[in-house]
Amino acid sequence: MNIKSLIVEKASQAMLAAGLPEDINPSVTQSTKPQFGDYQINGVLSVAKKLKANPRELAQQVINNLEIDDIAERVELAGPGFINIHLKNAFLESNIIAVNKNKKLGVLAHQPVQKVVVDYSAPNLAKEMHVGHLRSTIIGDAMARVLEFRGDNVIRHNHMGDWGTQFGMLIAHLEQMIEQGTDLEKVALADLEGFYRDAKKRFDNEEGFADLARSYVVKLQAGDEYCKSLWKMFIDTSIKHSEEVYDRLNVTLTREHIRAESSYNDLLPKIMQRLNESNLVVEDQGAQVVFIDEFANSEGAPSPFIVQKSGGGFLYSTTDLAACEYRSNELMADRILIFTDSRQSLHFKQVENTARKAKFLREETSYEPSLFGAMLGQDGKPFKTRTGGTVKLTSLLDEAVSRASQYLEQREPNLSADNLNEIARKVGIGAVKFADLSKHRSNDYVFDWDSMLSFEGKTAPYLQYAYARIRSIFRKAQVNSEDLSDSVIISNEQEKALAIKLLQFEEALDLMSSEVTPHVLCNYLYELTSLYMTFYESCPILKEGVSEQIRYSRLSLCRLVSNTIKTGLDLLGIEVMESM
Repeated sequence: MNIKSLIVEKASQAMLAAGLPEDINPSVTQSTKPQFGDYQINGVLSVAKKLKANPRELAQQVINNLEIDDIAERVELAGPGFINIHLKNAFLESNIIAVNKNKKLGVLAHQPVQKVVVDYSAPNLAKEMHVGHLRSTIIGDAMARVLEFRGDNVIRHNHMGDWGTQFGMLIAHLEQMIEQGTDLEKVALADLEGFYRDAKKRFDNEEGFADLARSYVVKLQAGDEYCKSLWKMFIDTSIKHSEEVYDRLNVTLTREHIRAESSYNDLLPKIMQRLNESNLVVEDQGAQVVFIDEFANSEGAPSPFIVQKSGGGFLYSTTDLAACEYRSNELMADRILIFTDSRQSLHFKQVENTARKAKFLREETSYEPSLFGAMLGQDGKPFKTRTGGTVKLTSLLDEAVSRASQYLEQREPNLSADNLNEIARKVGIGAVKFADLSKHRSNDYVFDWDSMLSFEGKTAPYLQYAYARIRSIFRKAQVNSEDLSDSVIISNEQEKALAIKLLQFEEALDLMSSEVTPHVLCNYLYELTSLYMTFYESCPILKEGVSEQIRYSRLSLCRLVSNTIKTGLDLLGIEVMESM
């Protein structure tokens, strides 16, 4: 159910009937105050200015042709040309009943259904996941869940970094340790992070080691079986670690979604051949480079996009072009969403520019690098440990659960140990995820334990607690919430405001889907919950004197609120609990 879309459709028809040009699109917004109606058509002013017409007269012509009696109690002309629409309670009541009976809460499937590749998380398979992987992982997963909920064919791709110089470095270090009699299983795979640090020190400081590492990269890319066998040891260990993190984060990525850099290896020579045939690459200092005039610097020098190194090795750029070819021309994707931090902006502009020219991307495929800002510490600098090191994602999640447990012990001292552990896990992980997802993805944000774990304000604990409170009402009323869907009576302002917000769930998902902005859903759930709290305080449910008809109507609203909160949080990958 999308009330706004319905009003836009009717307003468009009215404008055409009033003789306005076909390319005029009405602007419809929800009113901020009840006296201005529930929705407002406010695009008449700009149309009148364009046509040099009287805006009030033009608005009146639209009203005269507005066939909206089935949903509107009354329509008013206001101000210099605004059209205020007051919705009928009966219209809201019937739709609330219908949505309450619908498994998807009245949310319709996208038409037409699209095939969407969602590329997210993308850790390096040589190191443990750290906080720098958090945003890509949870933003991408929320988008994948919502698009699937809307009926799109979602293909998850975890573009894991399992190729490149770092693996040549690791293989070279590993080989020499094996020659010295080291038991690989006990040393290298037991401490992947420590092993990586030792290899990196040698790469930076030991004469000849860097050249050896680079030679192993070329061998690996050429398919050398010995190098591949050593390489696979790192991959299997890293994937197992990533799977454990995804499970804790309640993220839907699995091993089958891995589409790592190495999977495109066979395509890379063909990519280079196509680039040469398209006259897009030139040799520069031994490397193969695409010079892009569209991204020239202030002095007019074109932007260099290196696709093959002088030694013959390929780069991220080559792999990303191969990914474009595979996703657009083999999978026939309608959209490609890539979740990466804002520092990669130029790189992905170069990828798309080159891929379009070389026909690696079809015109019909939308290429959407969805950039996000940084997670900052209280000092406004990138989030680090107290000693200045990178924060491992497992350590962050451990601390989140520990802090949530402390908060809960203070609030609910009578919780059993098992309940405390389970609720602390859901609250702690949920708090971290919601704090991130509730910010516009393009913005940096300050990581603050106290604000994200608060049971007040726009936080996961606030929403989780609200859900649990609503569920407790059904237990007190001794009713099965699943039986409450046949009767809704809207008799006051608070009920009407809540009903309208409930019917805007699809609208929020539409906006999130099209603009790739999970914070829209976070805002919606917070606004819904806040309106519910106002409703709960103003509209008695279980008190004496409330008629049975009104009680069951209000319980029906409670049911839809709880189901919407639960569904919305689930789409964000956040769990709820029946009691807290």
